[in-house]
Amino acid sequence: MLTPPRTVVRREAGLYALERALQRRGFRHVAGADEAGRGACAGPLVAAAAVLPEGRRGEIEGLADSKLLTPASRERVYAEVVDRALAYAVVVIPADEVDARGLHVCNLAAMRRALASLTTRPEYVLTDGFGVDGLGVPGLAVWKGDRVAACVAAASVLAKVTRDRLMVELDGVYPAYGFAEHKGYITPEHSAALREHGPCREHRFSYVNVAAVSGRDGRPPRARRPGGHGSDEPMERSWASGGTVGVALGEQPRPPTPVGEDVAMEGGVR
Repeated sequence: MLTPPRTVVRREAGLYALERALQRRGFRHVAGADEAGRGACAGPLVAAAAVLPEGRRGEIEGLADSKLLTPASRERVYAEVVDRALAYAVVVIPADEVDARGLHVCNLAAMRRALASLTTRPEYVLTDGFGVDGLGVPGLAVWKGDRVAACVAAASVLAKVTRDRLMVELDGVYPAYGFAEHKGYITPEHSAALREHGPCREHRFSYVNVAAVSGRDGRPPRARRPGGHGSDEPMERSWASGGTVGVALGEQPRPPTPVGEDVAMEGGVR
């Protein structure tokens, strides 16, 4: 049996080269998945998946890693992705779920849920950084995938814009923290507000800086949120007709993760 020739995709070949190479090999529908909010200490974790059409229609002007785009550019690219994508899906994991199940577990579960929710079944999956198992189709984890593959960049924009909109909404509920500006990431202003006001129910108590100001430093975090605005039910939001938006609940919770699992802020423009 002859082995098919090896496909080499060079980084300098452009954002669409990897998908085009896979399509030439017979994988017509290539899905990308990415998340936003992994490094934030407040607000939800948001994952998205997208399948772009083949050919010129799938080429979106200005598409890039969401962290490299200005807010205005992200909004414009977001609208183009929603308009052109064969399928897209967004999943929102609230802060208390991140505390209860652990950041990495929630990250993989959210990407898996987003990919499973696509109305066009992907034939190949590209993910940013982390491999996602249990998809039933071949896939590849791509380092800096949102800068290498167009479908991953599209998912990155969907996740980032959705999460930023949610954080602006939360700013109206908890104005003392400045969520609309820093989007829940660790900045000097956010840290000062945490010290002055303590955490709200949308903060992640499994993060070391939140645990420290909550009086839980050095003790395992709890999934129970503090009292305050609204009920104790997890936060849910709906966005953008044409896609699938959900909250990844209903799976068996796992023991809380150690304090300070991830406090690194995502780079680039917020």
